[in-house]
Amino acid sequence: MNISSIRKDYIKDQLTEHMAGLDPLAVFGNWLDDAVKSGICEPTAMVLSTISPEGYPSSRVVLLKGLDKGRLLFYTNYTSNKGRHLSGNPRASLLFFWGELERQVRFEGDVTKLPDSDSDEYFISRPYESRIGAMVSRQSTVINGRDELDRNFSELFDKFKANHEDMRRPAYWGGYAFDPISVEFWQGRANRLHDRLRYRKTGDSWIRERLSP
Repeated sequence: MNISSIRKDYIKDQLTEHMAGLDPLAVFGNWLDDAVKSGICEPTAMVLSTISPEGYPSSRVVLLKGLDKGRLLFYTNYTSNKGRHLSGNPRASLLFFWGELERQVRFEGDVTKLPDSDSDEYFISRPYESRIGAMVSRQSTVINGRDELDRNFSELFDKFKANHEDMRRPAYWGGYAFDPISVEFWQGRANRLHDRLRYRKTGDSWIRERLSP
């Protein structure tokens, strides 16, 4: 298969300065709404990239779980690879790609842990099975096999099914807030002359710039 011959022209939309305005988080909110309403699979999926202690970039897909005062919220295991990376270097990037809409958004910024009370509240709001999964998984660690996960899941499922109130968020699991310092919007256009608008934070304001495709 000759993948170099794959071609796609982008003709669905455009992104002008007038359309975007001066607030990148407002633009992102509108684009996220469009993605959700379009019915595409996992519209809140984002690629989170962190840096290992050895200096290597590491990327994985996580789900956006909230927007709060210009910050993007997500939850994970604090002892996972990404949690350990963020503990040593609390800077990261996020990437949203909505291929069906021919759009991409890139964020760079700083990451902080959410207060325990916020993580507790979100943990309790999750489906019962998802809470059990978070308690069972020691994310990123080596395990003996799938049977180990399934056995531990079944044991905890039976333990708490009679009284969900006894469940508590494990200390190694919780939320992060991503505070962007740079946001770039990409809208596919014909002839590879895509629209790219970048916003850079300076103080409490944003500088908007058009980038060459």
